[in-house]
Amino acid sequence: MVTVNDLIAKFPKRKPDSHKGDYGHVLVIAGSSGYSGAAYLTSQAAALSGSGLVTLAIGRSLYQIMAAKLTEVMVRPFFETRDYSLSLLAEKDVLKFSEKCTAVALGPGVSQNKETQALVRNLVAKLKIPVVLDADGINAFVGQADALKRAQSPLVMTPHSGELARLLEKEVADIQTARKEVALACANMYNTVLVLKGHGTIVARPDGECYINETGNPGMASGGMGDCLTGMIASFIGQGLEPFDAAVLGVYYHGLAADAVAREKGVLSLLATDLLNALPSVLKTLA
Repeated sequence: MVTVNDLIAKFPKRKPDSHKGDYGHVLVIAGSSGYSGAAYLTSQAAALSGSGLVTLAIGRSLYQIMAAKLTEVMVRPFFETRDYSLSLLAEKDVLKFSEKCTAVALGPGVSQNKETQALVRNLVAKLKIPVVLDADGINAFVGQADALKRAQSPLVMTPHSGELARLLEKEVADIQTARKEVALACANMYNTVLVLKGHGTIVARPDGECYINETGNPGMASGGMGDCLTGMIASFIGQGLEPFDAAVLGVYYHGLAADAVAREKGVLSLLATDLLNALPSVLKTLA
């Protein structure tokens, strides 16, 4: 059984003569009309988790909004649909840009526009670097789950029980009553690292190894928390960790940051931006 302390010891240490290119370039593909917050939270979490560079891919109409909101993150506009979500026409340019990146965070707030969901499926099949797939990125495979097997690169999926139930065409109760068994079976079936979010988040990988997280609190039951986790895991992968190790450390520190906030302000008012603000202090143990 993997332990967090083992993974902390393995985390790449920064050398005095290093530069931003040594710590990964995360491509965040997120956001659409009404969901610009998801793009912000995912991108900012990646930046705060140690990535040397972060670029957000967004529809052209949302470019000015996100460029004004994100200072350290680069924002790049691409072709969009009428819903301001990314269009299939963006596929070639996104794939070309990804060649200079080390990890992708794909899905938060990209919408359930049919054209955008087709783009997501194409990207998962064609990207050459590890992908962290979340939210609407997972929803894009509902009814087409076998398409996940087309992924050419390491894949991490981060569903909550509802998203996993839709993907597997099961009831939420079926997931909740056998969380560990379902997570391991899904990880094996789709050759993915599976992060089943919730109380005692489970991180499973295809070979049967799993980790059950013990950090976190009920205050995390609010919008945007999953977006932060997606950015963190992608950042850790981009810095050189194996996907499973990155997922374990991601859920651990994600919960640890939320616990730090809860001690200060309680759980009722805990926001995703609070979690972002707490990351620098809890991530000191990785430096």
